[in-house]
Amino acid sequence: MAERSIEEILLIEDDYERRIELLILRLPQKMRPPVHWLRKPDAKWLRLPAGVLLMCGGLLAILPVFGLWMLPLGFILLSQDVPYLRKQTNRMLEWVERRKPHWLGLG
Repeated sequence: MAERSIEEILLIEDDYERRIELLILRLPQKMRPPVHWLRKPDAKWLRLPAGVLLMCGGLLAILPVFGLWMLPLGFILLSQDVPYLRKQTNRMLEWVERRKPHWLGLG
């Protein structure tokens, strides 16, 4: 997938997709292609277990290798396929866009 510029991302009409793409743009360059691949419809077989494992790892944040950063990433991956989580993730991202736009690279 070709790298999108922030100008192209801001033109995306679907609010959820725009916010997710803004977050992906904030990732390190080497992490972007795997995340784009995981978001493709045919990667569902890996996206669901990865999302669950990331969320479980986030719950084990007291251990040195795991961290709370794993929880939102797991939610975002699972929200691709679970409508209820997609709605909740979109609400969370809407709050972030409104209150903390610099987290999405907008500030």
